[in-house]
Order: sequence, then structure tokens, then C-alpha cells
Amino acid sequence: MRAYERFLNYVKISTASEEGTGQTPTTARQLDLARLLVDELQALGIADARLDAYGYVYATLPATPGCEDAPAIGWIAHMDTSPAFSGENVNPILHPDYDGGDVALPKEGRVLRTEEFPFLKELRGRTLITADGSTLLGADDKAGIAEIVTACERLLQSGAPHGTFKIAFTPDEEVGAGTAHFDVEGFGARYAYTVDGGAEGGISYENFNAASAVFEVTGVSVHPGAAKDTMVNALKLCCEIDGMLPAAETPEHTEGREGFFHLCGMSGGVASAQMVYIVRDHDRAKFEQRKQTLEHVRRAVAEKYPAACVKLTVRDSYYNMLEQIEPCMHLIDNAKRACEQAGVPWEIEVTRGGTDGAQLSYRGLPCPNLGTGGYSCHGPYECITVEGMDKAVEIILNITALYADARG
Repeated sequence: MRAYERFLNYVKISTASEEGTGQTPTTARQLDLARLLVDELQALGIADARLDAYGYVYATLPATPGCEDAPAIGWIAHMDTSPAFSGENVNPILHPDYDGGDVALPKEGRVLRTEEFPFLKELRGRTLITADGSTLLGADDKAGIAEIVTACERLLQSGAPHGTFKIAFTPDEEVGAGTAHFDVEGFGARYAYTVDGGAEGGISYENFNAASAVFEVTGVSVHPGAAKDTMVNALKLCCEIDGMLPAAETPEHTEGREGFFHLCGMSGGVASAQMVYIVRDHDRAKFEQRKQTLEHVRRAVAEKYPAACVKLTVRDSYYNMLEQIEPCMHLIDNAKRACEQAGVPWEIEVTRGGTDGAQLSYRGLPCPNLGTGGYSCHGPYECITVEGMDKAVEIILNITALYADARG
């Protein structure tokens, strides 16, 4: 079976995760796909495929004779889709021999336009897969799952030499909890790759250092008719705080490795108000400076308005995996070589976000990311190609072979 055939089945299962449910996984519907995957892996002959109490799927393809000393490599993808757009009743559509032009989706009047999505021109002649315009497609990250399972099936069918091939499919990645209950020690891999989004040939091993920051402002609320020299408007203090941060250092003004402060939520009234920021920077020293800037702003506003109370809570979320990948750059070298063997140009991508691999890397499992062949995730314009998925499978197999040759 080819990867896209599995993919077409997986995307029809709704698996969106959800913030704030207090459950693990955050939505029970993710377990529908998890159970199907366990059954599928067991049907392939992987007897230890299992679903754990937290909704994670684990499985092992043992090393072939003579390759037992090769490094155990893990292959990881997530089962959930983004809650940002509907993943219910996904209707995948194949567009054979795609002409590289605009694609009218049959619902909601949406059109995949080359002017907005210039990568489409590069997919000419392939079989493009889209949803119908009313939902996301689910290539992020059901494509990665389909590619890993298909690579596993190919290894079983071919009998090609390989080291221990470890598999993990995780819940809740899209809400930042994909590694919350990941059993790194029990997984048993020395190294791993996430296969999660982006064009085939994409290799990511740099991501943001990340923190959340919450300002809680308590003002002085009195009747506006008698407010002179007494009222301290918490909302206006929030505006003042935001105005003290560098105006050019926001997501809409930055790219590449440039960091930012992002105001992503504000609520409240005159008496009290709250602002929520996310803070990002690839450079660790600059990341620490950004957090110090926030505290400097808090202190300055608190001193200016002694009748108010200005509280700041900063929590680190994850760090740049580069620090953990640099001591084992063979992961990147082998990924590049595997792409070249597959005839796919590789591209090092700087991730302006986080990945499960970042958190796993800091838990002792170095874990860069590989592209699946998918584009425009988290919305109705998401798409992927049959041929791109085939190449992603080939890259996985090539990496597996390279580590089988590097035993010990």
C-alpha cells in the first residue's frame, strides 16, 4: 500500500485536540485513530503495538539479524489536528496530473490561488490532494503517520537490513502537550525524527526558545464623574505597557531567526485587566534579555503608578533544540544524504515555532524534524501530493539504511 492510500483513510477520522479540557488526551476522538493504528500495526506483524493510558501509540520493529548493534531510531508523528479549523467530515479530493494553476475547491467558494500559494507551481504534473474547502485536510500530521507506517511495511516486505525501528504516535501536539506523557525511557530509541509537516526534503533542527508572559494589572476604579487624580485605569496601563515594547519586534514585522513579543490576549476593565504575551527568540541570550525587558517595563509602570498593582508571571515553554542536536549532527548529515539518495533537494528550515522534537531533545532524545510533503496546514487550503508522500517514505527508508550501516 502506498502512503497516500493510508492517508486518505486516516483523514476521515476527526482527531482535533482542544485546549483546557483537563483530560489526556484532550479529546476522546483522538483515540479512534489510535486504536485503528494499533490494529493496523499488529496486522502488519508488529506484535508489541499498543495504546497506553495517555493515548500514545508505541510499537517496535526489531532489528534484522546482524543489525542488533545499530542505533535504535525512533519515528514520531502526532495524531491530532489543529482545533483552529474544522477537521470534521473531511472529504479528501485527488487532482491527478495537476496543471500548476488555481484550484477551485467545491465548497465555501474557496480557491487555492497560485498568487497566494506560489509553491503550487512547483507541484505541476503531480497528483495533488486537497480537502473540499469546508475543512482542513489533516496532512499535519496524518501524512507523517501514513509515511512511517508505510516505511515500516516496506521494511517488513523487503527484508532489508535495518536496526531497531521504534514508532510513536502522539496526541495533543497541536495544543502543546504532545510530549507531556511521552515515555522516553520506555521508548528505547537512541535518536529520533519527528515527521511533521513541510515539503519533502525539509530538515528542521532549530526552533524558538519560548516563554509565556502574563501581566495582571489592578487599577483604581471610581465613578468617572469623580475620577480626577484618583482613577487608575487598568486598561490604559495595559496599553502603556504594550507601547513600551519595541514596535518592530512583533510577529508581523519579523522573519527567520528574528524574535518577537506577541500580544495574543487582553481582557478586563477599569478595575483590573490582563495581557497575555508569547515571547520568542532563537538566540538564548536574546531570549533571556527579552524576559528582562518585560520585567523592566513592569517595574517602570509600577513606579509610575504607585496606587496600582502590576504583576508579571513568566514561564518558559521550550528551548531551541539546536543546543541538543549540535553534539549529534550525524542526524542532520544522514537526513541530507537520504534526501540526495531519493533525488530530493534538501533544505534546512529554521522553525518559527516549536516542535515535539524540541522538548524530547531536552529530555535526552535528540529529535530533529523531517518534512512530510504537506503545505498550508491548519486551514482549508492545506494540501499535499501523492509523489511527495512517496519521497518522504523513501527518505525514511534511506535514513534507516544509513544507520544500519553505522552499527555500534
